[in-house]
Amino acid sequence: MIDPIQTIGARLRKIRTERNLSLDETAKLTGVSKPMLGQIERGQSTPSVTTLWRIATGLKTPLSAFLEGQQPEYSVVDIQDSEIITEDYERMKAFPLFAYDPIRNVEIFYIEFDKGCRHASEKHNDGVEEYILVLTGKLQLVLNGREILIGEKQAIRFRADMPHEYNNPFDKGCTVYNIIFYPNN
Repeated sequence: MIDPIQTIGARLRKIRTERNLSLDETAKLTGVSKPMLGQIERGQSTPSVTTLWRIATGLKTPLSAFLEGQQPEYSVVDIQDSEIITEDYERMKAFPLFAYDPIRNVEIFYIEFDKGCRHASEKHNDGVEEYILVLTGKLQLVLNGREILIGEKQAIRFRADMPHEYNNPFDKGCTVYNIIFYPNN
C-alpha cells in the first residue's frame, strides 16, 4: 500500500517542478512557508486539510490531485461484464460502466429503455447534475412536471435535485449514456 503522506509530497513536487517553480515561489503563491513545503515534499510532515487547501488554491490545482492514487492510462469496460440493474418490469436496463468515484465525483451508465418504459427517480442531493446522451430512439424526460423530448444524437444536462422521470412511450427502444455528477461537499 502506498503511503498517502508520500503521495501528497510527490504530487506537490511534481506540480511544482512541472511549472518550474522554486519552493520560494510556491510559498509566495500558497501562503505556506518554504520549510513546511519542503517537509511535505519529503514526506516528513502531514499537511492539515487547511494547509492542503491553501496549496491547491495557490497552485490553482484541484485538491483531489494530491489525494488520488496512481491511475491507469485508460480503462476499457465491456457492457456484457456489468451487473445489470433493472426497473419497470425489466423495461429499463441500466449497465454501470464506471461506478461512483469519489475523486472524480461521477458515475456513468449505459441504459436501455424498452418501449413503454416509465421510470420515476426521486430527487438527488442538492447540486447533483445528470447528463443524458441519446444514442438511439427518443426519450421523454419529465423534469418537475415539464415534458422534454430528447431525440437520437441529442443530449441534455439538468439539475437532478428535483423529481424526474425517464419515459419511452414510443414504438421502438431507446439507448442512452447517463452521467451523474456529484458536487464536492
